[in-house]
Amino acid sequence: MAHIDADTLLPNGHVKELVAEGEMTQLTRGQAYADEGDQFEIDGDTYAVTSVEELTLGELTDEDAQREGSADLDAYKKRLVRAHGGDFEWDDDADVVRHRFEAQ
Repeated sequence: MAHIDADTLLPNGHVKELVAEGEMTQLTRGQAYADEGDQFEIDGDTYAVTSVEELTLGELTDEDAQREGSADLDAYKKRLVRAHGGDFEWDDDADVVRHRFEAQ
């Protein structure tokens, strides 16, 4: 278990706000940015990474999308395209890493 900078896992201020507000409890990225048990802080509150799992985009579910702050998987897909400036194309076979975390 290590203490990591929140910026290592969370890519921007908006995502940090969603985590701090309890609206986001996981983040899926292209590679692992933390290990299970790592901790980070946002505004003095501590969060622990509870799991880090490799999977494909095609394995993500509506529950995953909701944990990432989207209404459902379709809304999540659209958000990813917007966030990446249109340079992102959903590929069910693309490898990703799901990071789950919770407030301590």
